[in-house]
Amino acid sequence: MKKLAFLTLGVILFSSCLNDDTPNFTYGFVAIDEATTPTSFTYGEKDTIYLKYTLPNSCYHFNDVYYEYEDTTRIVAVRAFIDLDVECIEEEIEKEYELIVNVTQEEDYLFKFYKGKDIDGENIFEEVVIPVN
Repeated sequence: MKKLAFLTLGVILFSSCLNDDTPNFTYGFVAIDEATTPTSFTYGEKDTIYLKYTLPNSCYHFNDVYYEYEDTTRIVAVRAFIDLDVECIEEEIEKEYELIVNVTQEEDYLFKFYKGKDIDGENIFEEVVIPVN
């Protein structure tokens, strides 16, 4: 009886691996159209940076904000989930995101906001320095 149960379980597991209903998607970065920053930060407090970005069509969906830091520099980009299995409606969708920043350093912050790629495929950034009080 145990052998029959293991055989049945094995067949079910094997057949589930043959199902090709896996979603077809990828991730990509979307340019930040505008970043509204405070004139300064206060050490030890939280502050907000307002990001505006545009999704190029209905296949793009907000996933998260890419936030990389090294020393006093912060690289910020919007990461999108791109659905490759649906027919896209060619209509740009403007969105906004509030990025909360915990001010944990006393040095000025250098933010690099992702603006897209140039004709050579190199990343373009808008740099903003925010002093800390």
